[in-house]
Amino acid sequence: MSAADGAEGPLVVGIDSSTQSTKALVVDAATGAVVASGQAPHTVTSGAGRESDPEEWYRALRTALAACGDAARRASAVAVGGQQHGLVTLDAQSRPVRPALLWNDVRSAPQARRLVDELGGAKAWAERFGSVPGASFTVSKWAWLAEHEPEAVAATAAVRLPHDYLTGRLTGDGTTDRGDASGTGWWASATEAYDEDVLGRVGLDPKLLPRVVGPGEVAGTVHAGGGELPFAKGTLVAAGTGDNAAAALGLGLLPGTPVLSLGTSGTVYAVSRRRPTDPSGTVAGFADARGDWLPLACTLNCTLAVDRLAALLGLDREAVEAGGTATVLPYLDGERTPDLPNASGLVTGLRHDTTGGQLLQAAYDGAVHALLGALDRVLENDAADADPTAPLLLIGGGARGHAWQQTVRRLSGRPVQVPEARELVALGAAAQAAGLLTGEDPAAVARRWNTARGPVLDAVERDEATLERISGVLSGAAPLLEEA
Repeated sequence: MSAADGAEGPLVVGIDSSTQSTKALVVDAATGAVVASGQAPHTVTSGAGRESDPEEWYRALRTALAACGDAARRASAVAVGGQQHGLVTLDAQSRPVRPALLWNDVRSAPQARRLVDELGGAKAWAERFGSVPGASFTVSKWAWLAEHEPEAVAATAAVRLPHDYLTGRLTGDGTTDRGDASGTGWWASATEAYDEDVLGRVGLDPKLLPRVVGPGEVAGTVHAGGGELPFAKGTLVAAGTGDNAAAALGLGLLPGTPVLSLGTSGTVYAVSRRRPTDPSGTVAGFADARGDWLPLACTLNCTLAVDRLAALLGLDREAVEAGGTATVLPYLDGERTPDLPNASGLVTGLRHDTTGGQLLQAAYDGAVHALLGALDRVLENDAADADPTAPLLLIGGGARGHAWQQTVRRLSGRPVQVPEARELVALGAAAQAAGLLTGEDPAAVARRWNTARGPVLDAVERDEATLERISGVLSGAAPLLEEA
């Protein structure tokens, strides 16, 4: 008997199409048990740009689903969670015009700054859109493309986000959701609609954009795909959402519970019932996938940056040592928080007795310092609901690393909880798919599945000296980093 044969309820599929890979989970909608899974990698360019072929995402999706075997064929509903902000341009035959520009492609920083100025500054953007666009935002990338590759813009018949593209491959229709749309810079949170003024300024016809599917609505059904997909024709497809909104669903988040995610990028967020409007631009005022809000701050440099430094030092990523005077700002790909898109990494405070392990620990400290500063701003938005003593939910690929756990504990001074569930984006997508079948709120589905269950690490005294040292270095070095 297969694992699927022992399922109590209908089966659903949750998909996580991230920067580096696509993962698929087949989940028992009744219990949350994962009965099958699959994964396949993506290729991302290096250098000044960060690009990926959307067709490769679809091939990876097919490979991941094939690894799930018969369980995927028995699924009754499916949803896609995907990396945010990426710009996918499709021609009249729904084929990619060019590789997608990814969230961590910072070439559009000048266009972002110009757009902020043209619409009245950061405060006006925050009040109207909930966020101040940076190089990560899709509107900036479209403006860059129009300036540098007008022939690609002329050939574009549809504009999609990564999760939109894969959902469209399932349904044959063009749809998105409010959570992912809120990261474009052309969906206004004040009106919950596409903003024709901004679209006009960047020369984007609103007819090229997908329909925004509301929370709990069906995006479509799986259309005949020539046997490429294991799903039966007519299988329900949920709206899907961006990766962070999907992870929030996967955790079953209640308002005010803080999350710190350690992945290729680092993110901090909390569900809020109030629409965020941070004029500093640190906190992006995203919508969530349910009807609430997801104030979020993101850093470009997290686990990969620290792993790169470990490799340069010839050390295992866990080979950290306490002590020393070194400070590392690990901004290897430019940085979004703080807003230094042209920055590179910086090391200072070296002495003859500085060890490699101390330098590696300083890289962890630099990455976590940026995230915790951003988390303070996120929780300011939701001060009435936030409990300052509640454990930080630590998720993402780095969450199980001892060095990451201890660094977060030491620099936050808060207890840290590490959920046992590993694939929270895919689980959130699965919960969204399950909600179509049961009529439940997807976050309530995830709470019923108890996805946030995991050990709690007690709080330790906050290392104020290290935090102050890093803040001082950053303050002094910011002009130099910006010039770089």
